Amino acid sequence: MKKRMMLILSGVLTIGLLTACGTPKESADGHGGSHQNGAANPAINSNGSGAHDGHDTEEHSADNYKASFSFASGTAKASENTKLNVQVTDSNDQTVEDFEMNHEKLMHIIIVNKDLSYFNHIHPEWDGKGTFTVDTSFPNGGEYKVFADFVPKGGSGTTLSEWVTVDGETKPQESVTADAELVKVVDGKEVTLALGSTKAKAEAKLSFTVKDDKTKEGISNLEQYLGAVGHVVILSEDAEQYLHVHPVDEKASGPEAEFMTAFPNPGTYKIWGQFQHEGKVFTVPYVVEIQ
Repeated sequence: MKKRMMLILSGVLTIGLLTACGTPKESADGHGGSHQNGAANPAINSNGSGAHDGHDTEEHSADNYKASFSFASGTAKASENTKLNVQVTDSNDQTVEDFEMNHEKLMHIIIVNKDLSYFNHIHPEWDGKGTFTVDTSFPNGGEYKVFADFVPKGGSGTTLSEWVTVDGETKPQESVTADAELVKVVDGKEVTLALGSTKAKAEAKLSFTVKDDKTKEGISNLEQYLGAVGHVVILSEDAEQYLHVHPVDEKASGPEAEFMTAFPNPGTYKIWGQFQHEGKVFTVPYVVEIQ
């Protein structure tokens, strides 16, 4: 089976403007991310180098894009609503104005803080003139990494990222430590993660089982979230290795939701599984150690 990857690329910070650029990988199904339909996906480096896992992956060296991230007010302050703007340009520095739907949205934005204790998945609005805009807020001051996931019209699934600084009081950083057991309770649901392999570069099945926390009965009426039973984002401890994984069976409804991936290198990774039930999206975090 052919595998597809995206590149996530760091950029250069200028005053009031953050720029990221790089070479995207093929994503022929138009979903962006690392949508594998059961195949292990290669990881993406934030420094722009893609990790190949031995399968056929075609690189489109001509398709270079840049994303500029900026705050409408010039800076962002902790606990205050702020407007985040994202603009995408091509290799000729021309504004990209045509995008394809990518899991029901033109752009997905993932935001994490330095110690990965904060996670936000939001969707900006397209103004039709070259700018994506979304209102958001940050709980504390400090560094946050922003990932923009999109598919240019006729192009490949592409994700660009950059660290941004938020003004305000910071909080002590937490250590990213592997969980003793992969069972979490969120919004009245007990969610267990079974990891098929903890070896780097090996195909690993991620099986989530969702139960009612009180009755322990399996929940079999999970709803479609952005066109699938769930979505999984995985980041290495330093936020340099990024994987966006989609389910083996998008139309599954629980209690189990299965995903296939491959961790690129040994180390500590944080996993966020996102699902929807009774109209509400819930996010379940795990930390695992990969050998």
